[in-house]
Order: sequence, then structure tokens, then C-alpha cells
Amino acid sequence: MAAIISFNCYSSLAVSKWINPRIPTKGSSFLRTQKSSSWWNRQFLPQCSSQKHVHCQLQNGQKGRSFSLKECAISIVLAAGLITGMPSLDWSPNAYAASPALPDLSVLISGPPIKDPGALLRYALPISNKAIREVQKPLEDISESLKIAGVKALDSVERNLRQASRSLKQGKTLIISGLAEAKKDRGVELLGKLEVGMEELQQIVEDRNRDAVAPKQKELLQYVGNVEEDMVDGFPYEVPEEYQSMPLLKGRAAVDMKVKVKDNPNLEECVFHIVLDGYNAPVTAGNFVDLVQRHFYDGMEIQRADGFVVQTGDPEGPAEGFIDPSTEKTRTIPLEIMVDGEKAPVYGATLEELGLYKAQTKLPFNAFGTMAMARDEFENNSASSQVFWLLKESELTPSNANILDGRYAVFGYVTENQDFLADLKVGDVIESIQVVSGLDNLVNPSYKIAG
Repeated sequence: MAAIISFNCYSSLAVSKWINPRIPTKGSSFLRTQKSSSWWNRQFLPQCSSQKHVHCQLQNGQKGRSFSLKECAISIVLAAGLITGMPSLDWSPNAYAASPALPDLSVLISGPPIKDPGALLRYALPISNKAIREVQKPLEDISESLKIAGVKALDSVERNLRQASRSLKQGKTLIISGLAEAKKDRGVELLGKLEVGMEELQQIVEDRNRDAVAPKQKELLQYVGNVEEDMVDGFPYEVPEEYQSMPLLKGRAAVDMKVKVKDNPNLEECVFHIVLDGYNAPVTAGNFVDLVQRHFYDGMEIQRADGFVVQTGDPEGPAEGFIDPSTEKTRTIPLEIMVDGEKAPVYGATLEELGLYKAQTKLPFNAFGTMAMARDEFENNSASSQVFWLLKESELTPSNANILDGRYAVFGYVTENQDFLADLKVGDVIESIQVVSGLDNLVNPSYKIAG
């Protein structure tokens, strides 16, 4: 059942345990919950919901809130602060970072950023096969073509399809040569399915069946992504020795997170499909999968939902993270950032601290539902179990030019039902998180030792 949600602009005011908003001399951070202090978290974001799809049980009814002129003015001030270096509102007396480095102008004008989580995951794979990328790009461009009104979009779709088909025909030999030897048979089979699927899409276009284009495009891109994954031969680098004994995800895994929604007339429960990327964040993703296998998050409430992020992972009691039964201490993991163009992540330092002001991250905060680890602002290696999902773009987080990339460790994206993240509220319950694929990529699983 689909829900059609009208556009609403409003301010999202989340009340946490922290108090005293103030104007600091440096930028602000707000991604770690703390039991010892409290704060008001204020974000002024336009809230826009669109047509949503299946796998979430909905109820009838719709409510909206207004967006005041005062709040619009504050939003403009925040945007100006990002550009000019003006002080911005601080959300926590204990957590505020250095002023964000301004992104290089060429980054801002280099073209539209990739916001689709599937595309981000495809481009994040450690491969360099140009031939398959030349098939991938025009298939992804179909999304832009479908923004054209009516059946006229199909003419543009057909051009995209012809380009993809031509690239596949011309580059098939190079694509096959790029497959890992152990995965070559499966890769060739997938290429066959891709060719058949392209023929089916061509028929859809000729039949002028616009509604059938997007589902078929999704299917074709899934084949492309699977072929690209079959090009990865083993794990591409060595994790630093000091982290080699930790749970590591050497590859990718997927989880389904089932959330029970309270007091929402529009939504009863939802299953979010999340792809975790261990190629670019093996320590971070491995830590999360290990906690999932321990059922750490099952029954836990959503602890922050303010229109900016959705956050959970703070256990009951004084601890702010996962207490390892073998040590009776909080298990923490290092800050882990993969820089685009590098072969291995950097650990323990933000890109700003390393002086990499113009560097782009392999897993950017571009997509709605980007998943990352929360941590103490001044302790880079303090992440444990608290995770957050970034929601819509704001003045502070424009794609390809935001203050989060390189400061927080991204390790996955919500790829199905991500729009429903905006409907979650504090107190909604995570009924379960289950690994549905890729568990065999987890090495050093502590849950098997401790039970």
C-alpha cells in the first residue's frame, strides 16, 4: 500500500537530556547522546515526504505543522554561518568542534552529487573496470529521464538504454576479463540476465509503459552491482595490526531492521533494508554486525528523531555503549574513514585534522538514510554502539560539501524504505535487526565466543 504525503515545511524541535543552547566560537557537534548532561537540539529543516512504497504497514490520516518566519530566518542564519564562518547555534555544552573547513569551490560546482544509495554503493566498490561503469552510468541516468513529464520521458529513457546496450556489447569482453576467477561463472550468468533485461526494458519503452520502467531499471542495476561485486577478488588490503583481532566485516552484508511505530496514525511498522560496506569500513561495519548478532539492538527504542537524524544504540544504565562481557568494559572502535582514491582507510583522525580539506570520502553523507557511528566530539576513537541515520539535506549538510564527511564514520546506507525514517519518533521500538546476507564476511565474531 502506498502513502501519498503532501509537502510540509516545519521546524523540528527535539528535546533531549541536554540544556542551554548557546552560540559558541566554533562549529557544533550533536551526534553522541550523554547521560551526564542534557541539551536542546534545534534543527530547522524543510520536511518533504513523497510517495512511499511497500513493506511498511500504513494507517489513514495525515497531520502537518507550520514553518514560522522566525524559524526560516534562523535557517538562513545557519546557512550564512556555513559560508562566512559566523558562529552557529551549539546543541551541546560538551560537544562542539572546530569551524568546518570550507569546501573547495570546484567541489561545489563540479556537477550534481550522487544521492542514490545504490549508486553510492556501486561506486564505492574497490574496482577499476571502466567498461562496466560505462554500462552502469546510462542505466542510472534513466532516473533523471523519468523526471520528464508524461510519456515524453520514454524517448530519453530509450536513448539511455541504447547507450547502455551499446556499451555492454562493445565492452563485454573487458567486463568478463575483470571478473574474479572464482566468481567468473556467476558473473557471466549475470551479464546474460542483464542483456535479457535490457531487451525487456526496450519492449517496455516501445509499449509506452512508463510505470514499468523504474522497476525494470532497478532490476538491471541490481545485476550491474552484482557483476561489479564479482570483480572484487578477496579483501583488498590489510587492516592495521592493532585492530585485526576485532570483529571485521571483510566485504558487504545486509540487514533488515524492523521497527514498531507508536502513536503514528500513518504507520504501524516498517522494515528498513540496510547495506553495510565492509570494504570501506571493515572495523565499523564488523562491530555493528557483531552487535546485531548479539541482539544488542532488539527491543531498543529510537532515542533521537528530530528531523536531522534518527539515532539509537545507547543502552540502559550508566554505560553509553556496549559492555564487552569478556572485559566488563565498554568496547570502542576507532574513527575509520576511507578517502576516495586511497587503497585503505585512515584511522583515529578526522580528515580536517590530517589537513585533507579537499578530500572526498568513499562513503559520503549524500543519501537520505546514510548510516554512521556516533561518538564523543573530542574523542575520535570513542564510538561503541550508538548509530545514526542522516535525514534530509540541510544548510549544514549539502551533498558533497557538508560538515559531517570525514568527521564521522559512515558504514552503510538504507536502500529500501529509507523515506520512512522521517516518520520515526523517539520511543518507537526496534523489534529486531537481522543479518540477511553477508554474515560469512564477518571475521573474529565475538558473539560466538561469549554467546
